[in-house]
Amino acid sequence: MRLKIIIAGLITVLLAFATLTAMAEEKATIRFILTGDMPNFSPEKGRGGYAKLASVAKIFKKKNKKGIHSFLVHAGDAISPSLLSGLDKGKSTIELLNAVGVDYMVLGNHEWDFGPEILRERIWESNFPVLASNVRDFEGLPIDGTVRTSMVEVGPFRVGIMGLVTQNTKFVSGPETDEFLNVMEIVKDLYKELQGQGANLIVALAHLDFVEDMELLQSGLVDVVLSGHDHYHIFFDNDKDIWMDAGENAERVGIVDIHMKSYMKRGKKRFNWEADMRFVDTKDIPEDKAIASMVKSYEDSLGKELEIKIGKTLSELDSRKKTVRTEEAAIGNLIVDAMREGVNADIGITNGGGIRAKKIYPPGTMITRRDILTELPFGNVVVKLELSGAQIMEALENGVSEIEQNSGRFPHVSGMSFSYKPKNKAGDRVVSVKIGNKPLSKGRTYTMATNDFLAKGGDGYSVFKKGKVIIDAAGATLMASMVMNYINAKGSVSPKVEGRIVVQ
Repeated sequence: MRLKIIIAGLITVLLAFATLTAMAEEKATIRFILTGDMPNFSPEKGRGGYAKLASVAKIFKKKNKKGIHSFLVHAGDAISPSLLSGLDKGKSTIELLNAVGVDYMVLGNHEWDFGPEILRERIWESNFPVLASNVRDFEGLPIDGTVRTSMVEVGPFRVGIMGLVTQNTKFVSGPETDEFLNVMEIVKDLYKELQGQGANLIVALAHLDFVEDMELLQSGLVDVVLSGHDHYHIFFDNDKDIWMDAGENAERVGIVDIHMKSYMKRGKKRFNWEADMRFVDTKDIPEDKAIASMVKSYEDSLGKELEIKIGKTLSELDSRKKTVRTEEAAIGNLIVDAMREGVNADIGITNGGGIRAKKIYPPGTMITRRDILTELPFGNVVVKLELSGAQIMEALENGVSEIEQNSGRFPHVSGMSFSYKPKNKAGDRVVSVKIGNKPLSKGRTYTMATNDFLAKGGDGYSVFKKGKVIIDAAGATLMASMVMNYINAKGSVSPKVEGRIVVQ
């Protein structure tokens, strides 16, 4: 009897040891294929586009060795801005994302470019979960169709995913009554929530700016930050947490492999992980034929309409980012002149960040619909406001307040001119302003043409919300159409840099 007890005890010990050994050998890998910020459907200079992204996703999902679970994730800015989205408000983009096989996406600021209603339509058309953990509607509820968090089973492990959207969206897009909660406050709550659900690893799929990314990374509340918005190519690993931002247009697609394992230490089950990160340059990646065919069908169906010639420019137009966001530009003058004439206003102001094609048109270039829709892809309309001289001064101060950062709020003006000192403190930079040939009178009222995005306080122009509305968005004309009509009516245009904005 005693021998049986001893043998039984030995068997129990051996079984326990075998169990502990098995537990110690539990391993699994989760792979994130990261992209985001995709205004271009097709490759540029051999890189990027949806067809190449699809090929990368297929290649790395096929490499699923035992224990690897792969997910294609999108870090936001999908439905806008793009040439096609200016015409179909992002519907074709969602169709492409569905076809490519996106597994998770976080909303980016440009998802609100066509307003909250269009955003919700596109979310419901998506075949994948859309995350927006820190966004609420006017009733304080999550955005209709989005998910707050997601929990993924990866072998014996649980991976919690949250989606974070930059609070700056309220300034740079058209969210209207949608609200963006403090990122770090929400992260603290979600960390506890996901931990309570047994998450071994916590991932933030984020559309945040560089400073927000850094704050999140240093908080210790998430293990993995997969981010977009800044268009940087970054990966960072400090042995505690990791961060990747995969640039734009899928030119280089991020691959993040996180190897997880459990082991026993001092009688307790422990968890550990390490990561491998790299970028896949899509220059030598062949396009997926099915997706390339989809892209071609979209472009072909719109080709005839887009290639219509509307007029000639007799002077050079430069829409490169650094030009339109830091200085007076001939193309900015052309656009805002068309806006001002279109609504018969005293002055006009538009933001450099809304001019997007980043190209040079030599003198003699025939301008097409494609050119203008590429330059102005957001579907904005031209509204007319009445503002005091003091409010106009405040608007100009805002326009040059972030000149060091090449901010999109930089103003292009018509019917007026101003000088400023960039070395002065923000808010005290504008030196003088003229309306026509006369000094600005702070007590007088003026009519102004601007786009509906700025009129709603976008890009920090909150002062515009105090103006009297003469033509609202409901009765307004599409900004791109107004510019095209202006050029077409003249036949040829020759805008120049003429001293509307002077740096002292």
